[in-house]
Amino acid sequence: MNPSVDFYFNKAQKWQEELELLRSIVLDCGLTEELKWGVPCYTLQKSNVVLIHAFKEYCALLFIKGALLQDASGMLVQQTENVQAGRQIRFTSVQAIVDRKPTLKAYIFEAIEVEKAGLTVVFKKNTELLFPEEFQQRLDEDPALKAAFDALTPGRQRAYNLYFSAPKQAKTRESRVEHSIQQILNGKGLTDR
Repeated sequence: MNPSVDFYFNKAQKWQEELELLRSIVLDCGLTEELKWGVPCYTLQKSNVVLIHAFKEYCALLFIKGALLQDASGMLVQQTENVQAGRQIRFTSVQAIVDRKPTLKAYIFEAIEVEKAGLTVVFKKNTELLFPEEFQQRLDEDPALKAAFDALTPGRQRAYNLYFSAPKQAKTRESRVEHSIQQILNGKGLTDR
């Protein structure tokens, strides 16, 4: 156990017992415990293998290269359609973890083997973004906005596109575009400050 990671488990207001059990299972598999991105990360020779996360509705093991695992028990969950590599196994009780302990270890050992083999996830190529009409019109009308948007990283462009495309009502899409223009002109992503 790495003492610098203890705070994560100690501060947990929910899932504390579940998180501690997951921690002991992962450590029993021979991985090194580190703190990365503010969460417990378990590594093999400095390569990230699995994370432990606590969410409002569940706690989870997140396999960094989960898409490469066989998932024989059908337990892996893709968080969103945009996540290409990572997969989670989610829990809402200590008993669920206890009942699946041997299976969890099998998944962890498989993830270790994936890492030892040097396997990598082949990411889908970025498809061309289809912007909602409200944003496309603004890009067509404002060359400075188009230049600023084109200068953003592909990930930031996708984040804006998802944000602008999500609402069903045109009025809401227009409002989101309007509120984001200055941020784009400043060269910042949706969540950058």
